[in-house]
Amino acid sequence: MPSISYAYGLFDYNNLVGIISYGSPASPSLCKGIAGEKNKSLVLELNRLVLKYNKKNEASMLVAASFKLLPKPKIIVSYADTAQNHLGVVYQATNFLFTGTSKPRTDMAGKDGKHSRHHLGDRTKRVYRSAKHRYVYLLGNKKDKKVLKNELRYEVKPYPKKEK
Repeated sequence: MPSISYAYGLFDYNNLVGIISYGSPASPSLCKGIAGEKNKSLVLELNRLVLKYNKKNEASMLVAASFKLLPKPKIIVSYADTAQNHLGVVYQATNFLFTGTSKPRTDMAGKDGKHSRHHLGDRTKRVYRSAKHRYVYLLGNKKDKKVLKNELRYEVKPYPKKEK
């Protein structure tokens, strides 16, 4: 279960049809790596986005509405899993900055498919972790965004697209 500091729901006639949650990234080094030591406390990870029906524009509406509720300024980071053929279309639709792809790696195997934090202690048993597309959103007023963009340590790159 990820760290959750903020969670919001999407409702349709009093029925919960989606949730989004934000929390501290699992990697403390990521917090400093994005925009330096002085901005590390501003970093949140969009760690869950779940929709019951996944209707057109629902995901981007939920992301945009949640941004209005989050405290500012914040640096939001999220990932799209290349192993699932995800490009991060919702992040592109909501104007996140694409900052490249993480490196694939292996983690120590966990018991019964559990997360590697619950590993078996056997460093020789490894599980593959695919590369992820990394997206960053700078949340705040115009001045905050300008300052944070100047302090961003990742290069902003063109959005990945599906190969034809």
